[in-house]
Amino acid sequence: FNIFQNVIYTFLCSFFLFILLYFIKRLFVLNPCRILEHFNTCPEEYSVIFTSGCTAALKLVADTFPWKAVSNEGPGSQFCYLTDNHTSVVGIRGVTALQGVGTVSVLPHEVETRARKPQTQTNGEEECSVPHLFCYPAQSNFSGRKYPLSYVKGIQSQQLYPHRGRWFVLLDAACFVSCSPLDLSQYPADFVPISFYKMFGFPTGLGALLVRNEAAEVLRKTYFGGGTAAAYLVAENYFVPKPNVVSRFEDGTISFLDIISLHHGFETLQKLTGGMLNIQLHTFGLARYTYIVLSCLRHSNGKPVAQIHYDNDFQNIAEQGAILNFSLLDCHGRTVGYSQVDKMASLFNIHIRTGCFCNTGACQHYLVISNQNVRSNLHAGHICGDNIDLIEGRPTGSIRVSFGYMSSFEDCRNFLRFVVNCFVDKPLILDQKRLIKLKSAEPMESNGQVITPSPERITPSGDTVSKEGKKNNGSSHTLTNLFIYPVKSCASFEVTEWPLGPQGLLYDRLWMVVNENGVCLSQKREPKLCLIRPVICLASNTLQLQVSGMEAVTVPLETSLTNSDLRTSQSKVCGDRVQTVDCGEEVSAWLSEFLGKTCHLIRQRPEFLRDMKFGRAKAGDCGATALSLVNEAQFLLINRASVSFLQEHIANRYDSVNEGTWHDMEQLIQRFRANLVISGQEAFSEDGWSHLTIGDTQFQVIGRCGRCQMIGVDQKSATRTQEPLRSLSECRSGQVTFGVYLAHQTARNTTAVLILSVGACVIPRISESTEKP
Repeated sequence: FNIFQNVIYTFLCSFFLFILLYFIKRLFVLNPCRILEHFNTCPEEYSVIFTSGCTAALKLVADTFPWKAVSNEGPGSQFCYLTDNHTSVVGIRGVTALQGVGTVSVLPHEVETRARKPQTQTNGEEECSVPHLFCYPAQSNFSGRKYPLSYVKGIQSQQLYPHRGRWFVLLDAACFVSCSPLDLSQYPADFVPISFYKMFGFPTGLGALLVRNEAAEVLRKTYFGGGTAAAYLVAENYFVPKPNVVSRFEDGTISFLDIISLHHGFETLQKLTGGMLNIQLHTFGLARYTYIVLSCLRHSNGKPVAQIHYDNDFQNIAEQGAILNFSLLDCHGRTVGYSQVDKMASLFNIHIRTGCFCNTGACQHYLVISNQNVRSNLHAGHICGDNIDLIEGRPTGSIRVSFGYMSSFEDCRNFLRFVVNCFVDKPLILDQKRLIKLKSAEPMESNGQVITPSPERITPSGDTVSKEGKKNNGSSHTLTNLFIYPVKSCASFEVTEWPLGPQGLLYDRLWMVVNENGVCLSQKREPKLCLIRPVICLASNTLQLQVSGMEAVTVPLETSLTNSDLRTSQSKVCGDRVQTVDCGEEVSAWLSEFLGKTCHLIRQRPEFLRDMKFGRAKAGDCGATALSLVNEAQFLLINRASVSFLQEHIANRYDSVNEGTWHDMEQLIQRFRANLVISGQEAFSEDGWSHLTIGDTQFQVIGRCGRCQMIGVDQKSATRTQEPLRSLSECRSGQVTFGVYLAHQTARNTTAVLILSVGACVIPRISESTEKP
């Protein structure tokens, strides 16, 4: 009976497993057909090659296209691409350059201006069989400009962009197909890379290359991986690829579970929206509405709030996608740095994209950035993806808002309210003439609503905030508070006097908390760090960590590297690799219990030297200055007058019920985590200082401190708030700098111990040439 029972059980399990695999296979096989159906084509015309993303699809074309080098025997291939292409398209020239293939960057207007009638092929013209590749985006990922899909046939037939030979078209459709329908039966591009993430928001890391079957026959592949071979020999150069196009190009195991999910993506898209035509109308309407209102906003002096980077007035849905690219301007017409806008947007749960969006050509065109500017910006320290948004007042990138099928009209209103509340010099002015003109030309039915900006009055930033350029004439300030932060991102330890070390205040930020992967934890990710109170006892040579409700834990100030129980490691602080040593299991267990995750306390190795980046210092003044685990500089100084100004600004934004939240200046000071707090009579006067003396110690001002969301963490409760970052941006015309960085370079051969004391006289020196904050 038991044997019979086991046989029945095994049979049933096998049967259900077979059924499950059958349906999985059905879904898997149906997906390519479903994808091609979405683009109005069929397997007889196109094949779907799954890749890890759109970039991988582009690289596949680059690696397998039959490039022909220029030689004495005849002309070679040409790789032509529009200057408005994504970086991943321009990168194909890295492959063509190694094969002796000519590369041509084509300006958008040149495609049609260089058109000609097709020429008849002459017998014996070898050049007419040379393969060329022309790449252009269906929609610019920078500005949302749509390029004519008719270019596909025009280039293939040589009616556009005249060159002899056989022309293939690579149509970068990744940005286009997220909100617009693409009919490949009408516009049969040879290679069409797409990203499913941009279409559905899921799954990431999955894209495809749609290959016209006629064009697939010319592709030549040298590498072969698992699943692509019909047969091959190990000891001989013998290899036969699988006959199926898709099987030849999908190396290894593809992400079949993600591919199965595409079926649900297409079904959901259809059920929620009714199809791509509806998505196109919906998203274009949102983009157009936002464009109209944003372009009509004016500061109190009548100057525009935004400079919009576009090629049309969002009049034609066939020429413009659901993307709005712009730069915000202050009331003086100066560009507000995009990183400042991004920081503020995060407070309002608004996601924007900033920078050049991997499209240097369009960025240069719209922002008027010359080739020399790009080189000089790199020399100044700016690289793609960083937060250096302005160099000598010139923008290095812009701001992009993109709409999708899940975006709503309320999203537009929230975004526009955010711009008005945070970046408009009040009272707001709407350009009624432009508003009427744009609305009268509206191409589609709309609800006719025009945004009414928030009427609440926001005190604008004026020239009275700081009187720049005025000499100090020896007027003094006083050092009122002295803070050290032994453990990075933990609470402060206030003292009345403290010695200076080679890296700043002695023991300031020599320790930091890292997770199990060695990544530094900060209050941005773990606000509870502010509840950990470090206490240093110089007499007992110990650092004690205290938290309410837990027994304190103690570690030695000086770590003996001869202790075999201590582990050394490398971590990163602001991109710099730092050498550290683990402080032991006891303190790790204590931190892990409090934070609820595996953590370690590590200390900077005593012999490790980390220099301040040269670009931060003024040439010839400081040279290389040693840093601890701080982000930017040895010291951070803030002015009580500046705190008081900001405190008053915050209080004016709230009614009397909530005013008490911000009445405590000391709590507000704690949020800015400064080492040195001074008294002052004029708010933000410190922005114009070049040097200062505290007691008998000389300091150089390195620069202003750019603030982020971390100042929104209440240092007593670890709760997050939008203030004071929101008001800081408002009262400083979009800038979010507060406080200045200082550097002190100890003489190499000195043995004297310098001490800072609360109550010491602070004498600043004003820079000969200062910028307005």
